[in-house]
Amino acid sequence: MDNGIRAIVFDLDGVICHTDRYHYLAWKALADRLGIPFDEKVNQRLRGVSRRESLEIVLGERSTAYSEAEKQALAEEKNEIYKTYLAAMTPDDLSSETRATLQTLRQRGYLLAIGSSSKNTRQILERLGLGNFFDAVADGTRITRSKPDPEVFLLAASLLGVRAEEAVVVEDAASGVQAAVTGGFRVVGLCSGGNDPGADITIRRLSDLTAIFGGDAL
Repeated sequence: MDNGIRAIVFDLDGVICHTDRYHYLAWKALADRLGIPFDEKVNQRLRGVSRRESLEIVLGERSTAYSEAEKQALAEEKNEIYKTYLAAMTPDDLSSETRATLQTLRQRGYLLAIGSSSKNTRQILERLGLGNFFDAVADGTRITRSKPDPEVFLLAASLLGVRAEEAVVVEDAASGVQAAVTGGFRVVGLCSGGNDPGADITIRRLSDLTAIFGGDAL
């Protein structure tokens, strides 16, 4: 493979699919019930972090008013709301561009994996028709430290049987890019704006990967 790259590890939300709006609506419903202000600006701070860490951000100064048990219940309440939105997802929610890109990379012989902090990863993949597509799935149910810790990407590499230097991570969030760099991976940043300073390469569309892998850009 190009420059020793054997595998590609994808973040899920924001890369393979886009459930950001569902997360926002679920957190907004919880915040509204608790009487806590929550808007798109606060929501931006939740990108790439775990559910538990997101809850702390949402609660803000009111965090100390809740016990650990109450916080766990609140996190589960948010997740149940979120899952009602996920239940409506279908394979049509996977863009034709993404599907074609994944199939092309598979045909070119790359090992493909998911590296996501989400505990709902497998449900989302099933809803999208990708339940059995990836060679490995490392998700929030199998790790103890979320991004920017590299644990989820290192687990994905281990499941694939490759070293970090033999894999590339595709990420859209700064915490994910940082996690990949810390883990020793090369990184492709998926960014609709300017270049991601932490990534080796920045692309605007997922389909740009087909021009990179098979060429000598990395």
